[in-house]
Amino acid sequence: MLKDFVKMETFLSVVRERSFSRASAKLGISQPAVTQQIKFIEKYLACKIIERKKNGIRLTQEGEELYKIAIRLEKEIYSSERDILKIINKKMTFRLGASYTIGTHIIPGKCLNTIGKEIDNDIVLDVDVSDKIINKIKDRKLDIGIIESPIIDSDLIYREWLEDELIVVSNVPISKTLNTEELYEFDWVCRNEGSHTRRVVSEVFEELGISCNSFNVLSEVSNTTSVLQTLKKSERNPQKPVVSILSKYAVMDEIANGELFEARFRGYSMIRKFFIIYLKENKHNAYVENVVNYILAGNC
Repeated sequence: MLKDFVKMETFLSVVRERSFSRASAKLGISQPAVTQQIKFIEKYLACKIIERKKNGIRLTQEGEELYKIAIRLEKEIYSSERDILKIINKKMTFRLGASYTIGTHIIPGKCLNTIGKEIDNDIVLDVDVSDKIINKIKDRKLDIGIIESPIIDSDLIYREWLEDELIVVSNVPISKTLNTEELYEFDWVCRNEGSHTRRVVSEVFEELGISCNSFNVLSEVSNTTSVLQTLKKSERNPQKPVVSILSKYAVMDEIANGELFEARFRGYSMIRKFFIIYLKENKHNAYVENVVNYILAGNC
């Protein structure tokens, strides 16, 4: 069994995700395939290693021991892969794609440099909307992508990365917690139709019984940078705040510096996930896996 680390990798994913379904999504295989691989391990060891619970999974004593062994194996395999890459010494330019919020506010700078050093090659960043990032990966113009929207495609593997929160951002101080009635008092800068941020916000507004058509919309813009610039350049009138909804990652510096101000809806959170994506055919590509694991390890 140890010669086939794929099954051990599945086991590690189930343990880390505390869920068969989430492990399935991360590995890019069906849930029945995940279950089948776990059953294979249990049959091989002649013991139960995982018990399913309503709120997740629990490792048996044998499962705990196997987890320790699997962790050691994983570390050795990753270490060996790095050594193999040094032998290959293949010079290439690694192509990373990212949607606007991620590519503009999370990935740039230090992260790109450290990834380049990790793989000992140049790395370039292509910033675009999520669906175009997906198309570029499928056209093999990008090696991996990081997107805000899990637009599911059967050719791709999706690895869950960061959890993001969308917050209300204002150019003047406003209440930290907003009631629905207050939203109609603001001037709004909105994302354009079709953006993932717009879709997430629309779903929350629908639950709150809010109609965007009744807002005073100053403008609709195509990306986070445009929203930020519009907020900063708008007149700072405490009687008429100019607001928008943005990723917390996009406005951390401005909020810390007192340039912009944050608020949230009472009783509601706007949470979304960021995903790392790449072609299934690259699942065992050493360069791709090396970069994916490096990012997932929290190095960006």
